[in-house]
Formats: sequence, structure tokens, C-alpha cells
Amino acid sequence: MQKLLSSLKNTLYFKTNMINTKLKIIQHKISLTLLLLALPMALFTIASAPNDIPQTILDALKSGNTAVLSSYFNTSIELAIPGKEDIYSKQQAELIIKDFFAKHVPSNFVILHKGGKEGSQYAIGDLFTSNGTFRVTMLVKQKDGRPFIHQLRFEAANGE
Repeated sequence: MQKLLSSLKNTLYFKTNMINTKLKIIQHKISLTLLLLALPMALFTIASAPNDIPQTILDALKSGNTAVLSSYFNTSIELAIPGKEDIYSKQQAELIIKDFFAKHVPSNFVILHKGGKEGSQYAIGDLFTSNGTFRVTMLVKQKDGRPFIHQLRFEAANGE
């Protein structure tokens, strides 16, 4: 009787382990399937950031390249630099920025925050220049699939 109970116990234990093992295999297969389904969606989301602010704009700020930066200006742009704030034409804004960069030669630009929604992006960063640091905010909007800077502000950082 004892042998029969022991044999029955071993059989039940073995079958229970087999069932648990099969369940674990099924769980792993389901997890892997979900991962494989979610991965392409995540990659698509990461890769489809065409509305992000172009790196060439950020590089133009970093190097003080007025020609490249102004090529992204909208036909009219809200521009603010210390002592001047108004809505300017693309050509006026280019001259004002050129003068600003001549007086405050940029050495680096660091993005602190950026965000936005479909067709409209903003960025906030610090522009390090020969005459101090400026907090830069910009608004970039998509028009006909191309980014245009609609607003650009330079404010002395930390009360400089």
C-alpha cells in the first residue's frame, strides 16, 4: 500500500511538474510574441520623428552660422534679443542675428528641453558665448513638410 501511495505521489508530482513546465513554455512564447509585435511599433515611433527640430538648426546656433540659421526662418519671425523684441521679416532678422553673433560669439549650444506635437516643436537651451550665457527658446513649425522657425528668443541667463 505504501509503495502504491509513493508511486502515485511520484506520478502526480511528475505530472504537476510537466504541466508547470508546459505553462512556463507557453508563457515565454506569448511574451516573446508580444515583444516581437511591439518592437516594430516602438522602432517606427522612434524613427518617425520627422517633426523634430533639425540638427542643422542646433548646429547653426552652436557655431553662430547666421546663413544656415536664417535659411530656416519663416517669412516673418518673432525675434527677441536683449534690447530688441519685435516681429521682423526674414531678411531683417538675419541682420539682427548676424549683429548679435558678432557681439556675442557662440562657443556652444546645449538643449535643456524640447517637445511639441505634430507639426510644431519647441526647444529651450543655453547658448554659451564670448560675453556670457543666453537662454534660447525657439518655436519651429512645419509648413509643406519643411521646418520654419517662427519664434526665436535670446535672454541673458541668470541675470547676466
